[in-house]
Amino acid sequence: MVECEQRLTDDSGVAGAIGRIVEPAIEALGFRLVRVRVSSMNGCTVQIMAERPDGSMGIDECEAVSRAISPLLDVDDPVGGAYNLEISSPGIDRPLVRRSDFEKWTGYQARIEMTRPTFGRKRHKGFLRGVSETAVKFEHVDAKPEEEIHIELPFSDLAEAHLILTDELIRESLRRDKALRRGADESLSDQAASQEAKMPKQKSQSLLKQKKPAEVRSLEKEKIHGSQRKPA
Repeated sequence: MVECEQRLTDDSGVAGAIGRIVEPAIEALGFRLVRVRVSSMNGCTVQIMAERPDGSMGIDECEAVSRAISPLLDVDDPVGGAYNLEISSPGIDRPLVRRSDFEKWTGYQARIEMTRPTFGRKRHKGFLRGVSETAVKFEHVDAKPEEEIHIELPFSDLAEAHLILTDELIRESLRRDKALRRGADESLSDQAASQEAKMPKQKSQSLLKQKKPAEVRSLEKEKIHGSQRKPA
């Protein structure tokens, strides 16, 4: 079970109903629900974004989430018809749904939409500049002469927020992803070394032969989403 950090915005309608059904199961697996979207793509598609608290999410994790929540959705049937279920990571230009998201991506560009006009507008584009107790600190990049450049947007009035895809964001996302993978590989190596120390030499050699190279493991985790067709 992950430490609970409430989302700042809730999904509405059918998406909100789906979120309430699947979120406990997702958290029980050690992940956090990011967003639920229901669209008319391919007839009907239910997209569920999830991630580990450190921001990672691989194909194996997506499949684990899918297996855990599919029976729950079959029983409650919030969609009421056939649909495609897609489990994915938040992606590089990710939604920002928790206070920690705004802290983690301070210094990068984002688009924020408010539920009501704030500082003269509902939609804001600019740089994340940290957070206060009740608001995200923000620097406009398209402020008009009469508008303030540095503002604070209350968390209580957030409607939607996401990062803007830039070269700087892509580079930083790749750097963080590489660091996470390296940490995971080092953890696996430590576990293998510990097991090897406890095993007879012959078995240790067999174990090492069965291990996949790091490059193969990395390629196997490149795909970040899985989908399945739910019957009518």
